[in-house]
Amino acid sequence: MQPKTPAERLLVALDTDDIDRAVALAEDLAGAVGGFKLGKEFFTAHGPAGVERVMASGCKVFLDLKFHDIPNTVVGAVRAAVRLAPFMLNVHASGGPEMMRSAMAATHAEVGSARPIMLAVTVLTSLADDDLAAMGVSDGAGAQVQRLAALAATCAMDGVVCSPREVARLRQDHGPHFVLVVPGVRPDWAASGDQKRTATPAETVAAGADYLVIGRPITRADNPADAAKRIADEIAEATN
Repeated sequence: MQPKTPAERLLVALDTDDIDRAVALAEDLAGAVGGFKLGKEFFTAHGPAGVERVMASGCKVFLDLKFHDIPNTVVGAVRAAVRLAPFMLNVHASGGPEMMRSAMAATHAEVGSARPIMLAVTVLTSLADDDLAAMGVSDGAGAQVQRLAALAATCAMDGVVCSPREVARLRQDHGPHFVLVVPGVRPDWAASGDQKRTATPAETVAAGADYLVIGRPITRADNPADAAKRIADEIAEATN
């Protein structure tokens, strides 16, 4: 499940409802990155047919729909998503243990479909400690991420989505085979945007991340392929 090259660690977030733009980026970056993240904005606009169009570029897709509902509803959603053959799929860890176990079981139910890497989302990278305090979590993002990651591990999830700040501790807690997928990664030369718990690609990989999810620094660059290569080079330096 772990990526083998610096470029394979890089997942480009196609956070857009413009399908022509998404497909053009996928075609431009095919072979230069490990795959593409398609989230709710894209999926709400274009559905399964849109996912298939992006996948036609030949790259893998992380279907970032963050399912969070009662277990029976999530089971149905996961089964439908698995039929699209994403290589990664996620649910919210805060949906609880029954929901996560049911989601994992649902990935095995689709005969003939390759099981995706199943991830649990811990705490969104747009949330800081004061945001969590407003929601009743008094001991901060780091502690909440640890709790939810531990819960995900007991539910046999393949790994979690976390911010760069929690990577080192989760790697220590859960060992080398627990997949850590990390958004909120920003090169020094890019703006942080609406992300609050960020780090550079080199810092994040050095801490133990498997995959980095990066959007605007690549997709809004004058030359997306060059931006992707620049980030892959940073990752390579951190792993040598």
